[in-house]
Amino acid sequence: MNYVCPVCKKTSEVTVREPRCSCGGLWSLDFTPPKFDLALVDKKCWSLFRYRAFLPLLGEEWRQITLGEGMTPIISFSDDVLLKMDYFMPTLSFKDRGAAVLTAHCKTIGVKEVVQDSSGNAGNSIAAYCARAGIACEIFVPEGTSPQKINMIRAHNAKVSVVPGSRDNCADVCRSKVINEGFYYANHVYNPFFYQGTKTYIYETYEQLGRIPQNILMPLGNGTLVIGIVKALEEFLDAGIIDRMPNLFAVQSERCDPFVKAVSRKAGQAALDSPPQPTMAEGIAVGIPMRSEEILRYIYQYGIKVITAPEHRILAARAELAAGGIYCEHTTAAGYAAYLDWCETNGRLHDCLIPMCGAGLKSDH
Repeated sequence: MNYVCPVCKKTSEVTVREPRCSCGGLWSLDFTPPKFDLALVDKKCWSLFRYRAFLPLLGEEWRQITLGEGMTPIISFSDDVLLKMDYFMPTLSFKDRGAAVLTAHCKTIGVKEVVQDSSGNAGNSIAAYCARAGIACEIFVPEGTSPQKINMIRAHNAKVSVVPGSRDNCADVCRSKVINEGFYYANHVYNPFFYQGTKTYIYETYEQLGRIPQNILMPLGNGTLVIGIVKALEEFLDAGIIDRMPNLFAVQSERCDPFVKAVSRKAGQAALDSPPQPTMAEGIAVGIPMRSEEILRYIYQYGIKVITAPEHRILAARAELAAGGIYCEHTTAAGYAAYLDWCETNGRLHDCLIPMCGAGLKSDH
């Protein structure tokens, strides 16, 4: 198993500390799991590490790291909508899937200190798992980040640096520290081990339902969940579990929609020309997604529809979910708002799976 640069094709051992290839390309992981088979799932293990036969784990450090992440229930919200309750996680966010696998890798290769930038959820996850692993941690967040998220990060004894400006500017400041001071960049965008964790979202869905729903909605900012979902579905295609991709919908905020604009002009990269407008969907407010080329390849290859959540529908969608007992954060409600808007415009969407990515208390500000 090695890192591979998709740009220059250089390979490197996964023990390296450089966050990207010397040519500037972001690492991919040369890892081929066995064909997915429920017989290989460790059903005595009540966390996403029950799927470790299909994960790129180099040792047994995961046993010290796990906080019982994963195994989130799927509930029926309506005749057409299934919700996967991924805020039933140790840090109340789906980001625990990736953070658990990435932190286990960091522990395995002897990393002592990490930095990361985040709109809040991924930083909180990395902070929690680093606390578990005994790894020092500094998280950079943009101004305007939910105070609840910042308080949670600090509670895990991580240092928090609040950066003025946009989410993209926050990332630039953090990456400068990585380059200038040599810290390990435990980032959910750069590090491909993170996506190996998020693909367990589909593993669980299949184990719980015995099938894959016809329609799957996914939040799209940096693409953390999108990449994981597509990777898992590709594995299912290879294993013969499914014979075609389900209909995939990637949800952006109408106020921060670089992929919508890129697809409209059939571009190979996605980036806004100016900073995004403020949006309640802060978790997907990424104007310059670093893996946009990879995500756009998936979009074109599998016909993924990129749709937007109207800003004015987010609070109403959140209220509708809450009235049904589901109290989620604003970014999560944006996914349901986009679903409602799509149905209103294009007609009823049956057998639809929507992730509940973050808990409501994290965005009450």
